[in-house]
Amino acid sequence: MKTKVGIKSFAGAAAAILTLGWTFAASAHAPSGAIFTTLPDGSEVNFNHYASKDLVYLDGGPGPGAPQTAAGLDAGTYVFQVTDPSGKVLLSTDNARCRQFTVAEGIITGVTPSGSCKHVTGVDVDHGAVTVQLMPYNDTPNPGGVYKVWVTRVEDYLLGAQLLGYPGNTGLDVVDVGNKPGDRHGFIPAHSKTDNFKVKEQPIVEIDTRFYDSATGNILDGLGITWIDTLGASNTKHSYWAPSLSVNHEAHVEAVETGTHTIVIDNGPGYTINSIRVPGGKIINGPGAVDVNIPNLRKDLTVFIDVYVTLNQ
Repeated sequence: MKTKVGIKSFAGAAAAILTLGWTFAASAHAPSGAIFTTLPDGSEVNFNHYASKDLVYLDGGPGPGAPQTAAGLDAGTYVFQVTDPSGKVLLSTDNARCRQFTVAEGIITGVTPSGSCKHVTGVDVDHGAVTVQLMPYNDTPNPGGVYKVWVTRVEDYLLGAQLLGYPGNTGLDVVDVGNKPGDRHGFIPAHSKTDNFKVKEQPIVEIDTRFYDSATGNILDGLGITWIDTLGASNTKHSYWAPSLSVNHEAHVEAVETGTHTIVIDNGPGYTINSIRVPGGKIINGPGAVDVNIPNLRKDLTVFIDVYVTLNQ
């Protein structure tokens, strides 16, 4: 049974292992929309927890639970990589050129390489988008079985590669252009979107944000947050209901790594943030951001953030 850390239960021993604060976060230059891992047909997996590495595919667009008006990925050509959650160890084993895909009208439309270099693709049953298999990549050294997938525009990858000593387009023709803080194998965190997944029977740690109508107390779906991971890369998540996946009207950030994550909560189309309640009873008035420090736990844990909004007329 997963430990649920909420406003009422966060006390005593729990407070000793989980520290939350808040700060206003600077905006990054990552693409719009979201990325997420799926099965070949676009189906979601409980807690982003896969039975084997070959089952993990990349999908992109507005993201699960997003309203139809939500932004998809910006049009263009992208590169992806798989690393350990720290970003230090590159796990993808083929050249960056082989890991390119194209986006049009907010969704993935295909992979750009041809021949044996080409990644296997599937088709998302929900909206006809292409899904891209992440293989080939090595096993993660992370003891919890956590992997991180990154996506960035090809022009931003080339910038990152050039900063590491690979001029022009030469960074596309190698597996790894190098690594330093702020430039993980050519992926600059502020220019990238990331998502985490697991391929191992290990505890799941997640951060769930719930939205409530201040006037009625009703829980709301389709409202969004921005998750900034421990490296400064970001992704968008929306609250939705999928009981078969243990998603209960939450904006769901799954398989998070040890360290400090930031959940940015801002006003959105049709609603205004009144207050944000974090475990321990702290209340933030209006929009803001919550820093969530995840310790190195060996048990399931869910951190809840509750947000109260006014629906605009």
